[in-house]
Amino acid sequence: MIESTVGVILRTRPLTETSLIAHWLTPDLGRLATVAKGARRPRSPFAGKLDLFYEADLTFHRSRRSELHTLREVTLRALHPALRDNIAYLRQASYAVALIEQTTETETPLPGLFQLFTGFLAHLPLQPPQHRTVCAFELKLLDALGLRPDPSRHALSPATRQLANFLADSDWPDLASVTATPAQVRELRQFLRGFMANHLAQLPPTPPM
Repeated sequence: MIESTVGVILRTRPLTETSLIAHWLTPDLGRLATVAKGARRPRSPFAGKLDLFYEADLTFHRSRRSELHTLREVTLRALHPALRDNIAYLRQASYAVALIEQTTETETPLPGLFQLFTGFLAHLPLQPPQHRTVCAFELKLLDALGLRPDPSRHALSPATRQLANFLADSDWPDLASVTATPAQVRELRQFLRGFMANHLAQLPPTPPM
């Protein structure tokens, strides 16, 4: 059966000398794995279309025997080139991928997760790499998972509680207006790290700036 969706590539890896596996995040199907046969050949129709964080319309043939489906066509929507020009942006985006993979099941859509991740990718290069951007993603992801912490129930300073609520509730473009001291961001980072450690089986390393 041929299916169509839109997706953003979370990771890729070689399957054979000529084929490539692309892992996607989609709004309607959740995380999805496809094999692009012949993608590693120079004249492949997939050449230049399958790379980290590329967003595209795709069609695939659904496998009846496994969760690895056959990619048929890819039409690019967005490339997010800035993420490959700055190692700090790349680390932040890769950390978000690791959190998504840690907290979701394959082919199980989670409402709003695709929009959350693509919004995060678009927001990253609009400002210098900073920890509060990662904190915002963590808070928004926890909210989507139904695990949003209530800052008022934890031993945080009033300013840090206010910062946590602002980062969780604001749209990505509004985050540029937030003001926070290094001490507040540090306190929030430590809190979120401990909170997620209590709720998730395993945490990826925090990306360095």
